[in-house]
Amino acid sequence: MSRNGGCVLSFFGMITFGVHAGLQATTFRELVAVWQQVERLGFDWISVWDHFYAADASGRADCLEAVSMHAALACNTTRVRCGCLVYSVGYRHPAVLANAIATIDQLSNGRADIGLGAGWHQVEYDAYGIPFPPAGVRLDQLDEAAQCVRDLLHKGVVDFEGRYFQLRNARCEPRPVQQKLPVWIGGGGERKTLRSVARWADGWNVPFVSPDEFARKRQVLHRHCEEVERNPAEIRCAVNVALAWRDEDLVEQFDGLAEFFRPAALTGSDEEVKDKVGRYVDAGADQLNIALRAPFHADALERAASAIGVEPAGSADRLSGL
Repeated sequence: MSRNGGCVLSFFGMITFGVHAGLQATTFRELVAVWQQVERLGFDWISVWDHFYAADASGRADCLEAVSMHAALACNTTRVRCGCLVYSVGYRHPAVLANAIATIDQLSNGRADIGLGAGWHQVEYDAYGIPFPPAGVRLDQLDEAAQCVRDLLHKGVVDFEGRYFQLRNARCEPRPVQQKLPVWIGGGGERKTLRSVARWADGWNVPFVSPDEFARKRQVLHRHCEEVERNPAEIRCAVNVALAWRDEDLVEQFDGLAEFFRPAALTGSDEEVKDKVGRYVDAGADQLNIALRAPFHADALERAASAIGVEPAGSADRLSGL
């Protein structure tokens, strides 16, 4: 196995393997331990999520804040890409997010990615008095926010006059280390979200869909790209999957939502997990992220790395002749 710009050449072809670590019901020290294990194992991506309450149906207010943990991720790793999947544009103005990610890129020495989403967990909006408009409005806000963040990160001075956001002679300084900091959009909505991806994003992330559903949505994205005259090859396509070697592991992580996550779970034997990953690659995935929630199990992640062919950076290639 060999690396090329964050992608891994393995028995699946060119693909990035990552870990998406949830911030609920855990501690900073536990997260650092997971992040550093992920890096040692040879994964090339780590991301956090953006919630104030637990991302389930429990209503628990037990979740670390995303921007600060994104910065902590940058400071406690040395090689992996550092992302957030995804920041809710309803929580923070896009100019605030652009400035935050530019600083995080400085902290990571050019390893930061930013993901944006429309938000969905109304419990935390209501708890904090944050407006939670209908889905159509939130998706329109996402479309404008993606333009604002992209322009602030990639242009010197930005003027933007939208319905929800306005920028006037706006700057984002100090600049990111990267000349082009990747902007991701998360979600699977086929009419609006994927159109926004086609127009503004460098990457698309969708969580917990089956390989067949991933392939179908990717084709919808390609149709949107054709409509806006965008080359779909410019957009990285990533999927988040669950890891549950046993059925009880799935229930432990996701409780009453286990059935929702089952179609996208890596489960069963090592060969079954490898086959599931191969199906996502065949469906067009450029990146596969294993989504973890506390309690974190180091042995389960190590087994997954071995099953899918992830190896520590600098180790000998698993496949001869690469």
